[in-house]
Amino acid sequence: MTNLDLVIRGGTLATATRTGREDLGIKDGVIAAIGPSLEGRKVIDATGLLVLPGAVDPHVHLDMPAGATRSSDDWCSGTRAAACGGTTTVIDFVEPEPGEILLDAFRKRRQEAAGAIVDYALHMTLTNARDETLAQIPDVVAAGMTSFKTYTTYEGFRLDDAAFLRVMRAVRDASGLVMAHCENDAIVTDATARLAALGRMGPGAHPYSRPGIAEATAIRKILSFAQFIQVPVYIVHVSTALGSQAIAWAQVQEEHTSGGRRTVPVGGETCPQYLTLTASEYDQPGFAGAKYVCAPPLRTPHDQQMLWNALATGTLQTVGTDHCPFNFSGQKDLGRDDFRKIPGGLPGIEARLALLHTFGVLRQRITLKQWVALCCENPARWFGLYPRKGTLEIGSDADVVLFDPSRQVTLSTESLHESVDYTPYEGFALTGYPVMTLIRGKIVMQEGNVVSDPGLGHYLFCDTPGLI
Repeated sequence: MTNLDLVIRGGTLATATRTGREDLGIKDGVIAAIGPSLEGRKVIDATGLLVLPGAVDPHVHLDMPAGATRSSDDWCSGTRAAACGGTTTVIDFVEPEPGEILLDAFRKRRQEAAGAIVDYALHMTLTNARDETLAQIPDVVAAGMTSFKTYTTYEGFRLDDAAFLRVMRAVRDASGLVMAHCENDAIVTDATARLAALGRMGPGAHPYSRPGIAEATAIRKILSFAQFIQVPVYIVHVSTALGSQAIAWAQVQEEHTSGGRRTVPVGGETCPQYLTLTASEYDQPGFAGAKYVCAPPLRTPHDQQMLWNALATGTLQTVGTDHCPFNFSGQKDLGRDDFRKIPGGLPGIEARLALLHTFGVLRQRITLKQWVALCCENPARWFGLYPRKGTLEIGSDADVVLFDPSRQVTLSTESLHESVDYTPYEGFALTGYPVMTLIRGKIVMQEGNVVSDPGLGHYLFCDTPGLI
C-alpha cells in the first residue's frame, strides 16, 4: 500500500497478543496496514522504540465536585497529562444531582469535557433504585454508556442491599455492566467513630478508618449479588489481598457452575498507588501524609505483592488510575484538623504506563504482553471500546504510543503535566517512558510537549461490554 498518510517504521509493535518488528501504516485516522517496508507520505522512525496501542484509563475523575471544592485537573489539563503519559482514552463519570434526569446530567458532563485533548467515554453513576431512575437505564445505554457505577459507602451514594439487587437487575436487562466501589459502610463508620473518640484526627489515622476487611467484606457481598442476579460486575480500585482473593473465588465459582467458562464475567482493577506505595506514607511528618489520603487507603507490602500476583494470574484485568487530584495547599489542608475533611484522591493519570513498565515488566512481575493488556486492551474490552481502541489492528483507530524502553526519567511535580502541586511519586526513578503519542493518526505529544489544541478529543460510544 503506497497511499498511506503516515508510516511508523522500524519499531517493535507490541500488543496484548503479539510482539514483533513491523511497520504500521495509517490512513484517514485509522490503522490501514501492518507489515514490512511500508511507504507513506510521512514517515516516523521508531527504531529502538516500542510501538504500543494508545493506553485506556478506565477510571478518572476530572473536574469532579468534592464538597466545597473540585478536583484540580479540568478536562483540558487532565487529558494533556494523559497524552504525555501515553494514554489516549479516558473514562470518567457522570454523577447526577439528586432528582436530576440522567441524560440531562450526561449532557452537562459532555459540555464540561469540551476541552478534552484525548478521546473519552463515560460511566453513569446510580445512587438510588427508584422506579423512575431505573426506567432511564435503557436510554443511558442508547446514549453510549453501558457501565454503571455503584457504591457500598458514602452518604448520598450508598445503596442498601435491596437497592443493589434492583439496580443489578435493571442493568442486566439493559445488557450493561455494574461497577462497584466496595467498602463496608458499617465497618468504616464504626472505625471512624472510634478514632474520633480517641482524638486521632491526623492523616495517620486515615488507613485505620477504612480497614482492609471493609473492602473484602463488601466485595464478597457484591459478587454474591451479581452471581444471584447474573449480571457482569467489575470491582474498582482493589487495594487488598483479601479483596483480590474474593474476586478469584467468585471467578472459580462461576467457572464451576458454568462448565469451565465464565458466563457472567467477574473482574476488577487495581491502581498504580496500590502497586507502588504503602500505608507507611501516612506516617510522614506533620501533615504531609494528607497527600496520600484516598479511598480505599494505601495498604501493606503484603497486599501490594498479592495485587501484583493477581495481575499476573488474570484475577485483576485492568490498571486504572482513579486519578482524582487535589492540591496539598488550599485543598488537602481543608482537613488539617480532621482527616475526615481531607479531600480523598491522588493524582496519577500521567505516570501509569511508565510505572507499570518499571515496577511490573522490568521486575518480571508481569510480561510485556500483560502490560499492554492491563493498560490498553483489557480496559477497552471491558467497556465496549475494543477493537476500535486498545489494540493495533487494521481498522482500529490510529491511537499509537512510541515508548522508549530505556529512557531514564525521575518523576517530579515539575516534570509532570498534571494541574496539582505535588505527585505521590516524587523522586521515583523510572526506566522507559513515552516519547510520542498519536490520536487517530495525529501527533498530540512529542518529547513531553503537547502539540494539539484543546478539543481534539471525541466522545466515545461504548458498545455492549466485550467482556473477558
